[in-house]
Amino acid sequence: MNHLIRGVFLKVCCPFAFGFGWLFRIKKWRLQKFMINVNNRLVLNSGPAKVKNLLLLLPHCIQNSDCKIRITRNVYNCEGCGKCIIKDFTQLAKEINLPLFVATGGTIARRIVDDTKSDAIVAVACERDLIGGLIDTYPLPVLGVTNDRPFGPCFNTSVDIEKVKDAIKFFAGKGSA
Repeated sequence: MNHLIRGVFLKVCCPFAFGFGWLFRIKKWRLQKFMINVNNRLVLNSGPAKVKNLLLLLPHCIQNSDCKIRITRNVYNCEGCGKCIIKDFTQLAKEINLPLFVATGGTIARRIVDDTKSDAIVAVACERDLIGGLIDTYPLPVLGVTNDRPFGPCFNTSVDIEKVKDAIKFFAGKGSA
């Protein structure tokens, strides 16, 4: 039932909410954050189900902008210097044998999702990219974690890795996120 409610929410309510927000001058990012939270609640309320093919998807802006190594083709090119949290994610993905990819935008993210044939996704991105991804990937269950942007959008962003780990645990059938 939550699956159907989530579909109606993402495909019908979200576009309506943007029109409503524009009419009443509600900040778009606030609406997007609200919609991501509702999506996450609906996924979590469906109950923990052990997922075989989970995908962890990160945005390219999580890499330090001064880094000379490009990780968008292969995240494991990261040399682990510690200037950003990519090293932590590559270690986590290796430890639990989890596919980890970095996307430079929505088109690449959709291609990664199609290519990996995932059953569920833990996605990190800004509100705008997450809500677009949630709508585009429905009916796949996706838990979205918004990134922190201390230097503004798309530049040296970060994320609370514990929130990401909680989402992964949920899809591993080990409790709620």
